Amino acid sequence: MSQDASRIAVVHESYSFACMRCGHGWEQSYAIEHHTDAGGREFVRYVAEGRVVPSPLSRPACANCDGHLVRIMRPGRVSSARDASRARRPGHHWQLSHLLHPFQRRAG
Repeated sequence: MSQDASRIAVVHESYSFACMRCGHGWEQSYAIEHHTDAGGREFVRYVAEGRVVPSPLSRPACANCDGHLVRIMRPGRVSSARDASRARRPGHHWQLSHLLHPFQRRAG
């Protein structure tokens, strides 16, 4: 085995997700492992909560309804929507409209 075959570079990334079908929102952090095999070919593994998972950018599925119409956003979008909703109405659940508000176009 060559020295390059054992070298692993790890990058940590987080994403926010919103299901456009049922409105479920969630966040997930990933360790993205960049590997080089013995033949010099590069490949990537995504690891979430200690398990190898498919790339979240390929075809994310909603854990609530199994829908695949999922918007991927920068980290913190779901938690900030939940926090804003709680500040307005304690005990009120956040809604998809709170999360997607920045993406809506203004009528002009």
